Amino acid sequence: MNQAHFHLIVNHLPIIIPIIGLIIMISGFILRSEIVKRTAYGLFILGALCIIPALATGEGAEEIVERIPNISKSYIKQHEEMAETFAITSYILGGLSLIGLWANVKQKKISYIIEFPYVVFCLLMFLFV
Repeated sequence: MNQAHFHLIVNHLPIIIPIIGLIIMISGFILRSEIVKRTAYGLFILGALCIIPALATGEGAEEIVERIPNISKSYIKQHEEMAETFAITSYILGGLSLIGLWANVKQKKISYIIEFPYVVFCLLMFLFV
């Protein structure tokens, strides 16, 4: 297995995990379950951590893909820029989720205020996928 194969395996995790987290967070709203919401926060954090291997394997995959005939370097560059933007937004969501998880566990009043903006931010993050 080369870098391109490994990149294809790990680069879908930072996309799929927050989608599942978003569904679980919405379920937590509907069920009014704090445990379900905490699970969503954990998934947002895990999704942010999964960006690390995806970005780490990107350069190796790029070198392999550039050798394929008829592959435009502009597409590769565009993919790389969108991935970096997605990574930044994912890191922000992961960091904010740490705060949200802490507030939820400690039963702070702010946890109820910040839950909905997390969903909105997560939806906006998917614009970069």
